[in-house]
Amino acid sequence: MTDIAKAGAYALGDRTVRRMGYGAMQLAGPGVFGPPKDPEEARAVLCEAVASGVNHIDTSDYYGPFVTNRLIREALHPYPDDLVIVTKVGAVRGQDASWNPAHSPAELVSAVHDNLRNLALDAIDVVNLRVGGIQGPTDSPIAEQMAALAELRRQGLIRHIGLSNVTSKQVAEARKFAPIVCVQNYYNLAHRNDDALVDELAAAGTAYVPFFPLGGFSPLQSAALSEVAAALGVTPLQVALAWLLHRAPNILLIPGTSSLAHLRENLAAAVLALPPEALARLGDIAAPAPAH
Repeated sequence: MTDIAKAGAYALGDRTVRRMGYGAMQLAGPGVFGPPKDPEEARAVLCEAVASGVNHIDTSDYYGPFVTNRLIREALHPYPDDLVIVTKVGAVRGQDASWNPAHSPAELVSAVHDNLRNLALDAIDVVNLRVGGIQGPTDSPIAEQMAALAELRRQGLIRHIGLSNVTSKQVAEARKFAPIVCVQNYYNLAHRNDDALVDELAAAGTAYVPFFPLGGFSPLQSAALSEVAAALGVTPLQVALAWLLHRAPNILLIPGTSSLAHLRENLAAAVLALPPEALARLGDIAAPAPAH
């Protein structure tokens, strides 16, 4: 079994989590909608992730909707003392599987209570406010949304607040209402618009959690990536995950899968060392882009 502790750990609020975590999105059905084809294997993936040392699970009640949180509860409750569960609010799913914004204070409060109920928790470790859409961040103000979440934090229903699909400006705005313990944006080896934000957050001691670390619905493809992987005797996706761990110490990974074999492959990336010549080739795949 892979020793994921070798990848190190990082602060997430007042907790410390291993840098290799697990994202539950893919436990839902096709298109992140409906139940999984094999609920038993879905629960087995969760159990093996935790047994392998994962203590940071990312989820949301709009995965399914309501599917992944219930699977997490069925597989892992009562939860290990060191397990940190992070969820997201700010969207709902339509009956046609569409992803729709849900940013009003009432919708956010309702979503937090849904997450509490479906996870069987009295308080959620971290709630991320999802601001932008699937195409990326917008510059919309978030004061109203942050005020609602800060009040839930004051009530003790939320321990910490994070952000998702946001700009540096929105992070600064959010900090006027509460400490921000993590930012979850789209970032990977080939999509590096957030290079400046990763470094800004690292300097502030704030975790950065890239979603779609392997490209999401369009998996990463690169001749250089494939050649580096072949030379190291591993898969391209393992190299892509290892590169993220090397990129900055505040990066926490949450690769997702519904397959036990794929889970083991992802976790093995935690101990993959990339030699300098490999890092040089990988760094050229996508030139750093300006910050938002």
